[in-house]
Amino acid sequence: MQHTIRKRILGIDYGTRRIGLAKSDPFGTFAQPAGTFSPDTILSAIEHERNAHPVETIVVGYPLNRDGTHNSMTDVVDRFITLLKKTFPDLSIKTIDEHGSSKQAQRLLVQSGLSRKKRQQKGRLDSAAACLLLQNYLDTFDNAP
Repeated sequence: MQHTIRKRILGIDYGTRRIGLAKSDPFGTFAQPAGTFSPDTILSAIEHERNAHPVETIVVGYPLNRDGTHNSMTDVVDRFITLLKKTFPDLSIKTIDEHGSSKQAQRLLVQSGLSRKKRQQKGRLDSAAACLLLQNYLDTFDNAP
């Protein structure tokens, strides 16, 4: 089976203090961490990724309650998505339900064998959550070659 190199897809786990960023591999199969950034530096981090590799899509974790209703972070993320669309009009901006992604990322970090101290380093959880969101997107929505 031959793999085709594709444009990258970025995944974002948005937080008011830290934003986790992940990127797809060149074949659009796996998510890998790209770092954790402040709200003030995330746009330049995205631009940096675009300069390093062609990017086609940004997937943003969308905060909803378990029943699908909006919560206090939904409007904050909506404003961020509006900013992304204005700053990067040539990119496709998509959302994916992020319910439970931080808890799932925490479990994944525990299972990986990282020490408690390393798991608690600022940004590690945010970056892992961004990877999980992006991997879910890649596995679910982006299967086409």
